[in-house]
Amino acid sequence: MINKEEIQRRIIELDVEHRDLDAVIEMLTLDGHHDQLQLRRLKKRKLQLKDYITLLKMQLVPDVPA
Repeated sequence: MINKEEIQRRIIELDVEHRDLDAVIEMLTLDGHHDQLQLRRLKKRKLQLKDYITLLKMQLVPDVPA
């Protein structure tokens, strides 16, 4: 099982990648000479990262009985 510190480290790594993708997407959009397919792929990857970050953060929250 992955421990809490490893999950937190992975969240930080993914968050950095997410911010980097955001910067690249913004640069490509402002440039005006961008490949639409590449831009869509970058946006899709960014959404995947966000979903995975959310999933990891949910693992850090202890289960509370209903």
